Amino acid sequence: MISFESDYIAGAHPKVIERLTETNLESHSGYGSDKYCESAKEKIKKAIGMDDAEVEFLVGGTQTNAVVISTMLQDHQGVIAAKTGHVSAHEAGAIEYTGHKVLELPGYEGKIHGDDLISFIENFYGDESHDHMVFPGMVYISFPTEYGTLYSRTELEEISRICHKYNMPLFIDGARLGYGLMCRQNDLTISDIAKLCDVFYIGGTKVGALCGEAVVFTKNNKPAHFLTSVKKRGALLAKGRLLGVQFDALFTDDLYFEIGRYAMDMAERLKEIFSAHGVEFFIESPTNQQFVVLSNNQIEKLRKDFAFSFWEKKDEDHTVVRFVTSWSTKSEELDALDRVLDVLFN
Repeated sequence: MISFESDYIAGAHPKVIERLTETNLESHSGYGSDKYCESAKEKIKKAIGMDDAEVEFLVGGTQTNAVVISTMLQDHQGVIAAKTGHVSAHEAGAIEYTGHKVLELPGYEGKIHGDDLISFIENFYGDESHDHMVFPGMVYISFPTEYGTLYSRTELEEISRICHKYNMPLFIDGARLGYGLMCRQNDLTISDIAKLCDVFYIGGTKVGALCGEAVVFTKNNKPAHFLTSVKKRGALLAKGRLLGVQFDALFTDDLYFEIGRYAMDMAERLKEIFSAHGVEFFIESPTNQQFVVLSNNQIEKLRKDFAFSFWEKKDEDHTVVRFVTSWSTKSEELDALDRVLDVLFN
């Protein structure tokens, strides 16, 4: 079985595994107070061009979203997100479980629009009963979005301006940040991301690590006693050095960006294969997540040899499915898909 199901189906990039093996028998203090975590933090700060940024390592994306949002919001506030945003649709109510409501905006191919954001905020404060409502306290977006799309520099600058005008932090979910940054259509650098938001995270789980995300606070705004809050929420890893070693490896010799570039090369080839066989694209995604429309019969036949994800029903006879490339995708796997599609569509 060849899998295009997601970008975390394999273990970790060989260079990450190599460093974990090399350091395995070393003894270090726990909870992130080790030399590898410190080294990784310095490398990340150098990569984003912010010496005064504050970096913390958490174990996974859901924990990161829940911890960051709940520690940065006051108890009367909620977080604004696209209806299709990860915290809205695929976090099993993790944000609401912390006592904070997700305030949904329309999503346009996964993205929110500045006009909708302004309207939401102005309508809220224009309501004389707003003291009886959940206050908008933060804006959450993903880069790339859940549909594989990207915010342009202009779009992100607009959202950033609105957030700062209304004194709301902008939080960027970077679970797939490495793939978005290396996308051919992207016009943002990791330094741009850092400057335009108040907090973001660099995804490791989906971009070459076994697990782990690096949270970056960019405005001297890390919540007080953050480590304590992370532990209180069950997201602190005792063997914190495991996260430090991995991110230290990912940010050595530009490995993180090399991984992203490779996955994007594989994604471009995947798109070419689909196009060559006349497969209908559900959305024009420029990144490593590709959404295509297949008949239910075609899906049944493909699933004999390939794994991919259900996305949504298009109609009674057709379904939208997702194929994803990553650092672990092999050219031979794409060749095999090409051959099977050749039979399926001819």
